[in-house]
Amino acid sequence: MKAIKALWQKYREQGLYLIFGGLTTAIDWVISFGLYYLWSDAMQTLPALVHVADVIAWVAAVLFAFVTNRIFVFESKQRGFLPITRELLTFSGGRVFTLLLQEAIMLVFVTWLGLNVYVFRIVAAVLVIILNYIISKLLVFRRKSRTWGGGETFSGEKASPLQTSPPSKSLQKRHRSAFGTVPFLKLVSGFRGSF
Repeated sequence: MKAIKALWQKYREQGLYLIFGGLTTAIDWVISFGLYYLWSDAMQTLPALVHVADVIAWVAAVLFAFVTNRIFVFESKQRGFLPITRELLTFSGGRVFTLLLQEAIMLVFVTWLGLNVYVFRIVAAVLVIILNYIISKLLVFRRKSRTWGGGETFSGEKASPLQTSPPSKSLQKRHRSAFGTVPFLKLVSGFRGSF
């Protein structure tokens, strides 16, 4: 049981991303597959309807994903209208990019080549999930940078004078398991709630 708990603590973010990503994918697929089924006759004469179904499903899934990723997965600390709007726009921009990738896959393999819509929807989903995690982690919900040597933080604030040198690697390693990296760095670096 301790091993499972330790694994969860180590990979909590990725685990939650997979759980909520699975739910997001389920919302997306239920809506898109439902519309594929409802519009199956019309799609025979107008195959571009597959893209309309995908966009409708995408909007619902992106709204769900933004809320769950922001609150549960990446635990964003941003507050206020402008910072949250920036997160939403960056998140949506990343999702537009992966939507375009998904639609390019669907266009080539389903619309042009006439292959199975369900198979290629699943192939596209795997690529989209991986890219969405990377975009969310690195661009949307990134933590403020940890600056050493009196530079500026990500938000432009002057760094604390206590940040003149980083803690040693061995000290970080010893405290990582007991306290977690971020709480330890808060303690050592003198950041006041900027993580």
